[in-house]
Amino acid sequence: MQATAYTYDSETRSGSVLLDDGTPVPFDAAAFDAGGLRLLRAGQRVRIETADGGTDARITLVTLQTF
Repeated sequence: MQATAYTYDSETRSGSVLLDDGTPVPFDAAAFDAGGLRLLRAGQRVRIETADGGTDARITLVTLQTF
């Protein structure tokens, strides 16, 4: 699934993304680390994976979206 980076705290390695419908979804350090990223800037297009579907989705991976 694709989203847009919204917030990122480099000290905690956590933040949030905006889904295409504008819904903010938080991610933790484990999800950030799983993607192998070193830095994330607001506005970057990202690919996310979730553990659960529906409104209780938990992000398990955040990485840059590439074409």
